[in-house]
Amino acid sequence: MSIAPTVADYMAKSLVTFGPDLEIIKAMRILLEKDVSGAPVVDAEDRVVGILTSRDCMHVAFSASYYQEWGGRVAEYMTSPVETIDSATDVVTASRRFLDSRYRRFPVLRNGRLVGLISRHDILRSLVDMWSSHAVQT
Repeated sequence: MSIAPTVADYMAKSLVTFGPDLEIIKAMRILLEKDVSGAPVVDAEDRVVGILTSRDCMHVAFSASYYQEWGGRVAEYMTSPVETIDSATDVVTASRRFLDSRYRRFPVLRNGRLVGLISRHDILRSLVDMWSSHAVQT
């Protein structure tokens, strides 16, 4: 029986990240320019302190249109604490985490530091790859 691939084998490694002190408007523009729906928020040592999602940004935009005030820092709007997953986690275990969670992505950590991001799409791709290779072997 073969060992399942790990999250590290399928995670995105080239990430958009934010610092907690970045202006929220700048962060929102970056999300739009990069066409991503969320990004981890990290401290100076690449430790995840939050995640800023398009949903968080909708709160910002709604508040701004209601109160006529824009501004603030990412730290004021990010979701924290963040559910993370270790890079050595096998994809089958990771798929269970996604099934048990409302989140669409998890920051991936190695030794407590951010090394990637894994999404439901990435896990689905890994499982299809596993099934395909298993079908070829049988």
